Amino acid sequence: MTATFATNLVHFVRHLRGRGLSVVPATSRDLAAAIAAVGLVRRDDVYYALRSLVVMHLTEREKFDEAFELFFGEGQVQCRSDESMEDAALIPRCREVSRSEMLLHFSGRDVDQDNDAQDFTDVVGASYHERLSHRDFRELTFEETIQVRRLIARMTWRPADALSRRWAPAKRGLRTDFRRTFRSMVTCEGDLLPLALSNRKLRRRPLVILADISGSMERYTEMFLHFMHAMEGRLGRLEAFVFATRLSRITRQMRAKLPDVALNQVSRVVDDWAGGTRIGQALETFNQDWGRRVSRGGAIGLIISDGWDTGEPDLLEREMFRFSRSMHRVIWLNPLASRPGFSPETRGLRVALPYVDDFLAAGSLVDFRTVIRLLESVPDRPAARKLLPLRYVAEGGIV
Repeated sequence: MTATFATNLVHFVRHLRGRGLSVVPATSRDLAAAIAAVGLVRRDDVYYALRSLVVMHLTEREKFDEAFELFFGEGQVQCRSDESMEDAALIPRCREVSRSEMLLHFSGRDVDQDNDAQDFTDVVGASYHERLSHRDFRELTFEETIQVRRLIARMTWRPADALSRRWAPAKRGLRTDFRRTFRSMVTCEGDLLPLALSNRKLRRRPLVILADISGSMERYTEMFLHFMHAMEGRLGRLEAFVFATRLSRITRQMRAKLPDVALNQVSRVVDDWAGGTRIGQALETFNQDWGRRVSRGGAIGLIISDGWDTGEPDLLEREMFRFSRSMHRVIWLNPLASRPGFSPETRGLRVALPYVDDFLAAGSLVDFRTVIRLLESVPDRPAARKLLPLRYVAEGGIV
């Protein structure tokens, strides 16, 4: 790469920054490395290599196309009024081409203009959404937050099925259906005594969510509530609770069709937003008042919290044991777990983790996808039950 070409890259980045793209001086070095990797043989390779590093949003694509055609195109165009003569001497010129000509030039083949435009939109949009899915929720801007909400609402998935206690007719069943067998004996085939079989029915496994809305979780609470609302339409039965200093049931509010309406209704019934955290007390309320009502049918218990607890550790350990015994599987989501160097050192997490089957991060959209994959693959059989510490057995505190 010649010195003139490297200088052109610097001016190319300056030009993009002047057009409003989010580039920095170090972008010139990244572009040079990308060109060194793909080479200068094919123009479309250079175009896509540079665009993948520069374009962060769909609205930036057209500006990048114009800048790329200006610096790396063919022919001549007039200098802009804000360009100096020194800059003009270093910038390769290009002719003004139509959108269809530029698409044909990039692709190298005769294709439909609308199809190419759609392909470009899909490529840039997918790249932007992929970058956005790895952003921590606390670092999102207002516009990015809106985009993440839409992505959460458009998630398509189905949780793993559970075996029901009811039985259904089946050609190759596990047991004989004597009622159907005796009924068939009154027909003309009664002498043959055909055996009717049945299998266990499949149903959607229920989910119980307990979300922390204390002060330490304030930046993540809104995304978790949107995630809970998106789950409502994909599960057979969803029971939603939030807690800070006390436990509040928000299942009815989450049934609203629009997520904004659901969140507004939740804000009216919950009065301990951004308060202290008492996980043990919230679990005690759930186990005493709601456990037997909502945990039937092999429910999955999902706790969303960073583990900062101001209550008694003994109470948390005792209630976590009760909670794990009533659930098919216990999953703990921590928004801080995806940060580099994270370690579950808080008092609440150290006490609760022995009774947790899966401990996952939940600080970004890609973490939500990991949670969804786990919910889609939950086995039919429960994991081995945790044993209560011997000191509780000796005290006779739990039956």
